[in-house]
Amino acid sequence: MQSIAPKHLEDRFAKLKVLVVDDDQYMRKVVRTMLTVIGVRQIHEAIDGTSGLNAIREIGPDLVLVDWEMPTIDGMQFVRLVRWPGGACPVPDVPIIMLTGHGDRWRVVEAARLGVHEYLLKPVSTKALLDRLVSIFSNPRAIVKGGGYYGPTPRKVVSILDEKTVAVPRHDVVVLN
Repeated sequence: MQSIAPKHLEDRFAKLKVLVVDDDQYMRKVVRTMLTVIGVRQIHEAIDGTSGLNAIREIGPDLVLVDWEMPTIDGMQFVRLVRWPGGACPVPDVPIIMLTGHGDRWRVVEAARLGVHEYLLKPVSTKALLDRLVSIFSNPRAIVKGGGYYGPTPRKVVSILDEKTVAVPRHDVVVLN
């Protein structure tokens, strides 16, 4: 199968180890299919936050996609446990994409506050997922620690009241309506 990844990232994506943490089997299958189309070859799955944490310890993924709502350990608790420096997670710097059906502003802000790299709403398109992967691996943000935060260099959160507020798309700005 031909990858839809940009040529300069094809080899990188083919070597990525991606962990998909979602309690919905159908959603894991959909995400697996999208990642395969993008060119990712090593895709691992976990059915909840607990098995996701175990999978991180076992495989040391290069990227994690996690759902918000899951039994036992939800997506936010999962991110807290992964990002806790000195904690049980061997790769606290791993890029994390929150993939959820919840688009509430407070959830997006909370995810960013806890150190999520990207936030995608279900249903997600392959192009939207590809765009986030390209952003993460073409323009990696440094990991910072301070003021109770551990994660990628935070983006500026801008609330848009009209389309004139932000004239040029930027990768360091999260736009919320």
